[in-house]
Amino acid sequence: MADKNDQTEYIYKIATEDWEIEQIHRLNYRTFVEEIPQHAPNTDERLVDRFHAENTYIICLQDRRLMGMLAIRGTRPFSIDSKLANLDAYLPTGRSACEVRLLAVEPDARKTVVFPKLFEHAVRHCLHNGYDICIISATTRQLKLYRHLGFVPFGPLVGSEQAQYQPMYLTLENFGRTLEKSTVLRSSFVEGPAPEQHVLNFLPGPVPTSSEVRQALSGPAISHRSKLFITRMADIRARLCKLTGAADVQIMLGSGTIANATVANQLALLGTTGLILSNGEFGERLAGNARNAGLRYDWLQLPWGHTFDMAEVTRLAERLPAGGWIWFVHHETSTGIMNPLDALKKLADRLNLHLCADCISSIGAMPVDLHGMYLATCASGKGLGSFPGIAMVFHNYKPEPHPDRFPGYLDLGHWFENQSVPHTHSTNLVAALDIAVQQATPERMQQIADNAKWLREQLQSLGFQLAASEDVASPGIMTILPVKEMSAAELGEELEMRGFWLSYRSQYLLNHNWIQAALLGNPSRESLEKLVHMLSVVCRRTPEAKATIAAAAKAVKS
Repeated sequence: MADKNDQTEYIYKIATEDWEIEQIHRLNYRTFVEEIPQHAPNTDERLVDRFHAENTYIICLQDRRLMGMLAIRGTRPFSIDSKLANLDAYLPTGRSACEVRLLAVEPDARKTVVFPKLFEHAVRHCLHNGYDICIISATTRQLKLYRHLGFVPFGPLVGSEQAQYQPMYLTLENFGRTLEKSTVLRSSFVEGPAPEQHVLNFLPGPVPTSSEVRQALSGPAISHRSKLFITRMADIRARLCKLTGAADVQIMLGSGTIANATVANQLALLGTTGLILSNGEFGERLAGNARNAGLRYDWLQLPWGHTFDMAEVTRLAERLPAGGWIWFVHHETSTGIMNPLDALKKLADRLNLHLCADCISSIGAMPVDLHGMYLATCASGKGLGSFPGIAMVFHNYKPEPHPDRFPGYLDLGHWFENQSVPHTHSTNLVAALDIAVQQATPERMQQIADNAKWLREQLQSLGFQLAASEDVASPGIMTILPVKEMSAAELGEELEMRGFWLSYRSQYLLNHNWIQAALLGNPSRESLEKLVHMLSVVCRRTPEAKATIAAAAKAVKS
């Protein structure tokens, strides 16, 4: 946000560039040598912190000018260890601590949003890195403000007469309050009402949920053995079958991983050879499920992002015995590619093969026809737009229980025999799923598709490449390849600090330098427009992106 005297937008990020680091040393000198006489002057007029190599700097930029900074460090001993003996005796026990230091804001930015926003982003960074208490040496000039942020003073004053500091800490319990109070703080620094703070969620899970789904989750829990719950379970199963065209479905506790492990066990009962198709992370996970279940199979393993040649698939499928199986991922979540469900159904039908699909990221977000499918899997926290914790296995036959062979939770026949309630269920999660399934309408799916088309065009206008080409692209997820020399992890972290949640932390995304924007939870067009705008702002600092951004700016705003 810009202050009232300058329309250039503030950008908050982790310092990574050489020119940013150099400005940190200069601001450090002006603040802790010239303004606060904590260090001796030098002719270079730059002060390199003694812990510089271990510091993570949260900074605020206005164009290419450093407006404010603070440093976070999680390595002991902290700087305050040398000033205060037996530091741990003052702190709550059992905590993961970090130290926040070198808070400095340029004088012309001290009555703006910079100070509270630096703390807000520092809090987010601490949370994401597992710290649950941060320690500071607070200048005695600002103790009231630090207390307002939630910091608790401890121990005696430290420092010199010219520069005295009060040791303080902020615990995990107060982190949430800090974020809430940041809005109040901003209103005290900037004229006019403070903007509301919203996190915009573009994750593939957990996905945004509707108010009705959230309300259903928060309702009172009921007995999973009650007639009311048994009836509700039967109704949801019927609605899921109507939604997909499946013959039957079992609703289980767990994630999509549990559902796919259950499918592997069912394929083991066939006692025959199969074919696994993979062109991404989740197809390769199916091969892992098959190995763990001791299945015999061929594996057509394509490079990630490649599409299947049906002639090659047909050649491999024709080698299978009648009654064999094919297992694949419908929507390959890692790349955003839709694999050919209809073509594979026709092939399996012609060759008398059992066709199985991981539909975890497709059911609910787009039309999916499971007629003729032997087995298919789904999860509540993806395309259906509910909370994670419910797994679904669709089937077109009556599975038999095998208590001597499989654990009950991985035995589809066990769930079928007990009408999906063999064990304790979360009645709240099922209630939320019930509403989500009712909301999985053709209109919702069309809205996701329309927004996906719009977003793809905007991302490409900004110079981004997408892993999936238009003809095979899923509307549910866009896997974004950043422009040359841009780190997807750094981009994701910067967006996160601005309140935009994208997926980039999974190891397979880090390995490929990819970042993902998901529409599985049906985010609004308004939120997508904000995302595109923020991407254009954040990417301006990348030299390779500047020309593209400048050329596309007018089109993006329109």
